[in-house]
Amino acid sequence: MALFLGMQLGCTKYCCFLCEWDTRDKKKHHVNKLWPKRTSLTPRGEKVINPSLGLPEKIYLPPLQIKLGLIKNFVKGMDKTGRGFEYVRNRFPNVSDEKIKEGIFIGPQIRELMKDKQFDEDLKETERNAWLSFKRICEDALGNHKAANYQDVVQDLLISYKATG
Repeated sequence: MALFLGMQLGCTKYCCFLCEWDTRDKKKHHVNKLWPKRTSLTPRGEKVINPSLGLPEKIYLPPLQIKLGLIKNFVKGMDKTGRGFEYVRNRFPNVSDEKIKEGIFIGPQIRELMKDKQFDEDLKETERNAWLSFKRICEDALGNHKAANYQDVVQDLLISYKATG
């Protein structure tokens, strides 16, 4: 993505093509949630070294990246002392507690959880609503076929995620 947009590769200060997220600002790294939007991709400015080969507005994030981000936010919003979180810990014993707390999973692990009925039952009501919304997003908006009401599905997901925190 960075190469396509003419951005500097490697570990840079402003590596996001959407905003001016400062990777080196450790004090604000997990505190600041709203970073200023990147206004342009002009060469010699904010780690852009070449002219862009395309418009950032025309770039679509891969469904897997969206899914990984959504599961990360879901797990971070879970009650860490609840049965649902404990079930995830026991379900993936080879994954470190730090990765589970941060919601870092891979595609096959997410698919396992999506098929697991016991996980659905162990969640609290607000968590279950968010989880079911996540599953609906994966099936109706991020799959090979987009449902006609995908905008409603996205709206439901946003509401249920907000309820979980």
